This record gives sequence, C-alpha cells and structure tokens, in this order.
Amino acid sequence: MTGPRGADPRPIEFRYLGLGEHLADYRATLAEQRRVHALVASGELPAQVLFVEHAPVYTAGRRTLPQERPADGSEVIEVDRGGKITYHGPGQLVGYPIAFVPWKVGVVDYVRMLEEALIGLLADYGLQGIRVPGRTGVWLDKPQRKIAAIGIRVSHQTTLHGFALNVSDDLAAFQKIIPCGIDDAGVTSLGRELGETPPLLAVAQRLEPHLRAALKGRIAG
Repeated sequence: MTGPRGADPRPIEFRYLGLGEHLADYRATLAEQRRVHALVASGELPAQVLFVEHAPVYTAGRRTLPQERPADGSEVIEVDRGGKITYHGPGQLVGYPIAFVPWKVGVVDYVRMLEEALIGLLADYGLQGIRVPGRTGVWLDKPQRKIAAIGIRVSHQTTLHGFALNVSDDLAAFQKIIPCGIDDAGVTSLGRELGETPPLLAVAQRLEPHLRAALKGRIAG
C-alpha cells in the first residue's frame, strides 16, 4: 500500500503465542515482531497484537545506564526500544501491538492509548491505575508502585515492542535491576494487589476490548 494512510478501517487482530502452554524465547519473538511489522507497515496486514509469556529475560532500552543492570552477570539483551532496563518472565503478560500510526498521531499519544487500555483493565479488577507525570507506564498510588511498563519504537510509521503487565506475585527478578531506571518506587502485580493471581489467558482476553477501544478510530478499526 502506498501513499498517505489514515486509520486502518480493518479490525485489530490478536494472536496468542503460548500463555501458559510454553514460554516464548525473546529473540525468536523479536524476529516474529519484525516479520509482522514489515507486513503491517506495507499495508498487507491490519494492526496486530501479539500476546506472549516470555522465558526469563532482561532487556535494556537505549538509555539504560551501567548501574541499572544486574550485577550478578545475568544476560541482558539490548533492544531498540525507548526506555531503560526491565524484566520479562513467567506470570507476566507482554503485549506487542504492531500498528500503522498516522502522522496526526504522535508517539506520546500512542503511549497514552496503551496506558488508557491498561488502566481500563485494572478497573475491571477493582484497581485504580494512574499515570505519573514524567514516568511512562501504569501505576498504583499511595505508595506509588508500577504495575505495567511500556517501551516502544516507531519505524516506517509502524510500532514495535509494547507493554508488560505484571500478573504473578513473584517479583523477585526485579530486585536485581533498577527497573526502568526508577529507584524511588517499587513494582507490583495483579496477583499481589488482589491476593490471588488470575490466569494469564483470562487477563489477556479481558484486555482485548480495552485495546480495541483505545486504538479505535485513531489507528485501527
């Protein structure tokens, strides 16, 4: 597809890559992201959302500082997204929305859409998610603690990477790093806040309509 493009009238397509059946290798998933990205950027596919549950891995965005990395020699994969270092692993829902972004929609606007969808999901579980000025992602307040991280890249007007929502209450892996470069606030999860961990597949399915609503009309149908 060539020429100016606005919002894609085709509905978003959701793909589930595991979620409890097997843990996705980060490098393999990144290769799949790039394959799909090329098809969405060319207009051959409508917007896609890839839902995955990763095998344990640390990934570092371009702005990650040495002191924010694990000191025990744990492998860190360098990635071409914004943001700093974070952790992905079992019990965490990772979503990679791959969507063409019209010129009238800025990168910050797009990030706010993802935050809006995640805040809507948290409301379904009786939790009040908030935005913190100057800090990307979704938080809970008093005390401030981060429940979802967001880091994206836009190439050829099409998004890569996405968000990570902590679902399991096992957050020990975050203790090895300074997550997202933030050392004055903690991390939390749905499981920790609710007192029980909901099934990852159920969380992803509840998130679908929120993502559709947040992106509808401005990016996708």
